[in-house]
Amino acid sequence: MHRKYWLLFLLLLQIIVVQILSFFPEWVEHWYSTGLYVWISDCFRISLGSIPFSVGDCGYALLIVLLIRWFWKNRGRWKQDRKQNLLHIANAFTLFYFFFYLLWAMNYSRQPLFEKMHIERDYSDQELLVFTKKLIAKTNSVQFEITHNFSSKIVFPYSQDEVFSMNANGYKNLSQRYPFFTYRHLSVKKSLFSVPLTYMGFGGYLNPFTNEAQVNYLGPMYVFPATTCHEMAHQMGYASESECNFIGYLASVKNDNLYFQYSGYCLALRYCLRNWDVRNPTILKELLKTIHPGVLQNFKESEVFWMQYETFIEKGFQIFYDRFLKLNQQKDGLESYSKFVNLLVNYYQDKPL
Repeated sequence: MHRKYWLLFLLLLQIIVVQILSFFPEWVEHWYSTGLYVWISDCFRISLGSIPFSVGDCGYALLIVLLIRWFWKNRGRWKQDRKQNLLHIANAFTLFYFFFYLLWAMNYSRQPLFEKMHIERDYSDQELLVFTKKLIAKTNSVQFEITHNFSSKIVFPYSQDEVFSMNANGYKNLSQRYPFFTYRHLSVKKSLFSVPLTYMGFGGYLNPFTNEAQVNYLGPMYVFPATTCHEMAHQMGYASESECNFIGYLASVKNDNLYFQYSGYCLALRYCLRNWDVRNPTILKELLKTIHPGVLQNFKESEVFWMQYETFIEKGFQIFYDRFLKLNQQKDGLESYSKFVNLLVNYYQDKPL
């Protein structure tokens, strides 16, 4: 019993340490994100990357079975053993918390990418409008270069496994300018939980305990490269969703393959258009008129796909994940995904698209 209470004390101590370290992002960046974490992630990716299925998903499935079994075995004694059972749950959470932050989650407290890349945080409506128009022109150009028809949507010619390996080209090109975006040891898997992920509204996730990038294989293929690059950015130790959107975008558009570039430009354009939907719907309508019908068909493809999976499950999980992000240094919660636009607009202030 004393040992169990000791574990609870360790949980409190861990929470305090994590909160203190969040005030020292440069220290976390140097000693953890570009230090200890690199060794941890390399170890997991080297050992698990060649395994063709998701080891992490199998582990989660086994854990779910064991939890159900434990609750079932204790169902008749829950009231009389309530204190003991709560201690078991709290102690299990203590171990989960320790390994979660040790193996990956301390990256939530690392130095922001705005500072690392010397990018401004804010932008004006005029700057967003100029950038959006340039982005539309670029997306239209790539769409036409592939299809030779303004009205034809992009039909992806590669398999999902081919995408996983081909994404490395984009990261290789990106790292030539930014060495801190170097990606090593491919470990990207199709998630065994793709159906639940779809109902929850997510294109993928990183397993923090195995460092496998899990990608939802059910969605439209034209978004698959950028989604995979996003999860690969998480593997590299970037926890912020907006930063991973930005890194995933850069890795996609730096790819030598036009289909991968199209995936990245579409990701960016959809976020910019959503931004205008909030800021000025009238401008949004005018911008939509300038987008090739083939590009709009791809956007419609995504909209139709996600609409058929909309349920209360997605709403509930989004509330949970929003709270989770806010507890982990992302004060904007789910809105942090759209902060990707801040990085985009300011990054291209002095660079051609």
